[in-house]
Amino acid sequence: MVKMLSRAKIGSEGKAVIISAIAFFSLTLGLTLHRHFTFYSSYDQGIFNQVFWNGIHGNWFQSTLSSQLSTNVIHAGEVPDVAYHRLGQHFTPALLLWLPIYYLFPYPATLTILQVTFVTTAGLVLYRLARLYLEPAIATLITSSFYGANAIIGPTLGNFHDISQIPLFVFSLLLAMEKRCWWLFTILAICVLAVREDSGITLFGIGAYLILSRRYPRLGVAVCLGSLLYVLIVTNLIMPLFSDDISKRFMLENFGQYAEGDQASTLEIIAKMITSPGLLLREIFTPFFDTFKYLLGQWLPLAFIPVVAPAAWVISIFPLLKLFLSQGDLVLSISIRYAMSVTPGLFYGSILWWARQGVGNFNQAIALCQPRKLRPKFRRFWIFCICLSTFFTITSNPSETLYFLIPTAIKPLVHVGAPEQWQHTQKIQALLAKIPEDASVSATTWIIPHLSGRREIIRLPGLEIKNDRQEINQVDYIIADLWHNERYQAVLTDLRHNLNITAKSIDVALASHYGMSDFNQGIVLLQKDVPSNPQALNEWQAYFARIQSLVKS
Repeated sequence: MVKMLSRAKIGSEGKAVIISAIAFFSLTLGLTLHRHFTFYSSYDQGIFNQVFWNGIHGNWFQSTLSSQLSTNVIHAGEVPDVAYHRLGQHFTPALLLWLPIYYLFPYPATLTILQVTFVTTAGLVLYRLARLYLEPAIATLITSSFYGANAIIGPTLGNFHDISQIPLFVFSLLLAMEKRCWWLFTILAICVLAVREDSGITLFGIGAYLILSRRYPRLGVAVCLGSLLYVLIVTNLIMPLFSDDISKRFMLENFGQYAEGDQASTLEIIAKMITSPGLLLREIFTPFFDTFKYLLGQWLPLAFIPVVAPAAWVISIFPLLKLFLSQGDLVLSISIRYAMSVTPGLFYGSILWWARQGVGNFNQAIALCQPRKLRPKFRRFWIFCICLSTFFTITSNPSETLYFLIPTAIKPLVHVGAPEQWQHTQKIQALLAKIPEDASVSATTWIIPHLSGRREIIRLPGLEIKNDRQEINQVDYIIADLWHNERYQAVLTDLRHNLNITAKSIDVALASHYGMSDFNQGIVLLQKDVPSNPQALNEWQAYFARIQSLVKS
C-alpha cells in the first residue's frame, strides 16, 4: 500500500490515507472472514468458489450451483449438470486473472481476501488520481469518502462478487489516461469489459466524457463504439453458445416489463425501450422515493458534490440508467454489489469539479482555471457526511455481517450473539468432517460455501446431479442447518418457508434411500444407502414435530 503513494508527497494527509486504507482493510477483512467462518456467507460465495475450484482443475467456469439456477433447471425441469458453463449467465473472463492466486490458496476465504484487497487498492489508486489535480487535503477527503461510502462498504462486506473489480480497474484506467499511458489504458479497458457482460456500460460513460469534454474525442468515440459492440456481441452471440439463460431468464427477470413473450434478447429490449418512451420515463423515475433515496446514498459521502459536477453525471448516468430501468427490489439497494458500478464516475467527476474541470473545452479550461479551495466550514460538513454515511452503513447491517452486534429485529427480539454462533459453528464443523472431499452433496444455503470446493454440490431440496458420465444420480450426502432458519423465521417470512420446505425434504429423503447419520440441535447429516442412527433418528423426529407446529403457528 505504501508503494502506491511513493511518488506522492507523504505528509500528514498522505499518512492519513495510509491509515484509512489499513483501517478499511483490517476492519472489512476481519468482519467478512468472521461472517464466513461463522456460516453467514451464502450461495453466491459458493458459486464463485466452485467456479474457481473447477478452474484450477481444468473445468473453466463450470458449476453445478449455477446450473441449479439456470433456465434448464428452473423452467425445463432438468437436473443440475456438473458440465454447465456459468458464462451463459454472466460473462466473466476477468476472473481468470486471479486463478493463480486461488491455485496457491484454494479456499472460499481466499475470495473474501481478494475482494477486500481489490477495494482497498482501488482507494489508493483513487488518491493518486486525485493528487494529479488537487491539494493533499482534498484528495485525502475524497479517498476517505470512498472508504466511508455505503456503496463501497456494503458490497465489500458481502459475498464475493465480480463487480468488486470495477473500481480498481476503472480508477487505474483513468490514471493511465491522465498519464497518457495508452498501452496500459487499452489493457485496462479490456479488463473492465471482461469483468461482466454489462460492464461495458460503465466504460461507455467514460467514452462519453472523453467526447463531451473534448479531451480525446476520437478515443471517446472508439471507447463508446467498442463498449456498445462488446455488450451486444457478448449478450447476443457469445453467451447463448453456453446456455439460454440470458434471453430466457436474466433479460426477463431484469427487464421483463419491456419484453413480449417468454424470452428476449438485449437488442429486442433496447428496441422496446426506444419505441416506448412513456414506459421508459416511468421506469426511470419510479418508485420515486426509493430512487431519490438511492441517489442521496451515493452522493452523501462526497458531501453532495456529484449533484453539481457535470462530469460525474456524464460518466455515471449510464450505469445509473441500467439500474433505474431494471425491475426488482435489489437494484436500488445501495448495499448490494450493483452500486459499485456507479461509484467510479461519481468520484472522478468530483475530482474534476474540485479542479474546476467540466465537460466543455477541457484543454482550455485546464489552462485558465484554478482548483477550488477547501473552506474549513465545508471541510467539517464533508467529514460529517462521511461519518453519517458510515453510520447508515453500519446500522443497515449489510449482508448480516454485523449480526452479532445488531439485532435483526427488536419486537420480537431476534438476535444471535457471537458466543452462541461460535458454539453452533463447532457443531456444523463436526458434521462437515464426516463428509469425504470427493462426495456429492446437497446442502442448505449457509453451508454451501464451505463445501463448494468439489465437483458435485447442489442446494436442498435438490437431490439429483448429472455427473461427468452424463449419469443422473442422487447425492451421497445431505447436510442441513435448520437451526439458522429457526432462529430467524419469526421475522423473516422467506426463512420460515425455507425451514418448512427443508424439514419436509429431509423427512422425504429418510423415507427413501437415506439414513440419518447424525443430528445435533438442528443440524442434520444424512447418507445414502446406510441405516439410520437410532438415537439421531429419534431426536430428529421430535425436532421435526416441533418445526411443523412452529411453521403452522
